[in-house]
Amino acid sequence: MTRRLSLFGATGSVGQSTLDLVRRDGEAWRIGVLTANSDVAELARLAREFLPELAVIADAARFGELKEALAGTGVEAGAGADALVDAARRPADLVMAAIVGTAGLAPTMAALEAGVDVALANKEALVSAGELMTAAARASGATLLPVDSEHNAIFQCLAGGRIEQVRRIILTASGGPFRTMDAEAMARVTPAQAVAHPNWSMGAKISVDSATMMNKGLELIEAHHLFPVGLDRIEILVHPQSVIHSLVEFVDCSTLAQLGSPDMRIPIASALAWPERMATPCAPLDLAGIARLDFEAPDEARFPATALCRAAIAEGGARPAQLNAANEVAVAAFLAGRISFPAIVDMAKRVLDAGAPARPASLQDIFSVDAASRAAARPFVDRYEHA
Repeated sequence: MTRRLSLFGATGSVGQSTLDLVRRDGEAWRIGVLTANSDVAELARLAREFLPELAVIADAARFGELKEALAGTGVEAGAGADALVDAARRPADLVMAAIVGTAGLAPTMAALEAGVDVALANKEALVSAGELMTAAARASGATLLPVDSEHNAIFQCLAGGRIEQVRRIILTASGGPFRTMDAEAMARVTPAQAVAHPNWSMGAKISVDSATMMNKGLELIEAHHLFPVGLDRIEILVHPQSVIHSLVEFVDCSTLAQLGSPDMRIPIASALAWPERMATPCAPLDLAGIARLDFEAPDEARFPATALCRAAIAEGGARPAQLNAANEVAVAAFLAGRISFPAIVDMAKRVLDAGAPARPASLQDIFSVDAASRAAARPFVDRYEHA
C-alpha cells in the first residue's frame, strides 16, 4: 500500500538520506510535500524528480525563483513560514520533521495538532518545547517516532517491553574527537578539528555539539520527554565505537541494546517502516572485524555540557530553550573563530546563570525565550573575543 510522506528539510542530510530510501522502495511512497530553507535549485531538482503536490521554500524572498523553476511540472510552489505550517497540516501518513533549528518548531507542532504521525529529526522541537509537543501528540493521537539514532534505538528496544518495566535507559555517546584530550589542549582546538567527527558524517553545528558533549546533553533532554521514566533513570555512557546506539535495562535486569553501523539511514528506515521493517543498503555489522566494544563513564569535569543539560531539564520551564539558544550562538561564534572551544559551554552556563525566563505556555512563548536568550548571549561573545 502506498503511503503519503511530507518531507520537511529535504535538502539536508536527513532529508537526502530519507529520499535515498524512498528511491529504493518507490512504490511504497508518494511524496506529498517537499521543503527546503533557501536552496531553490536543489529543491526544484528534487521536486522534478519526485513530483510532490507542493514544494515550499522557507525564504519568502525566493518564491518567484522557485515558482519559475517549477514551471510546467504541475508542482505547486509556496514560500515563507506560514506556508511551511500550512504544508504540515496537509493530509499525510507521515511527516519527516528534519528542518534544523527553531524554524522547525511551528511546522512540527502543526503536524502533531493535525494528528499526523511525525518522524522527528528536529532536535529543537523537544529540547525547547518538549512539554508542548508531547501534549499536542497526546491530544491528537499522533505518534512521535524518534529519528535520532540514540532515541530510535531506545524506541526499538522498548518494542519488547512496557515503559513502566524500565529500570534504566542508557544513552551512548562516542565521546567526540577530543575524548582523550586534556583541558590545556582543548583550549587550542580549531573549528576544523571540532567538525571532524570520528564516526558520523554530520553538519558543522552538530559535530561541534558532539565534540563538547552538548549534543548528548540535549539528547538526554529529548529522552526525558520521549521516554518518561524519570530523569534519575536516564544515564549517559561513552562508547567510542558507536556500534551500540543505546540500551534499555528492565526491572528483571535484562538489558536490550540496539546495534548497527553508524549510518543514519538505519534509524530513518525504522521510522519510515514502523511498525514494520524495510530493507536498507546499509553495511551489516561485522562484529568479528570490530573485535572490541569499549565503554567508559563520561568525564563531566572536562565535558560539563551533560551536567548543564541535566540541570536545565531538572529545573524545567524555559531553561532548556534558553540553553539551546545560548549554545547555538556560542557554536556559531566558535565556528567563526571568535571564541575558544571551552568557551562554548561556559558561555551557555553564563546565560543560564543570568536568570530564568517565565515558564512558556505556548509556542510563541518559546520563540520569545529563544530570541531573548540569543540577545543575552551575544554580549558574552564580545567579552570572550576581546578577553
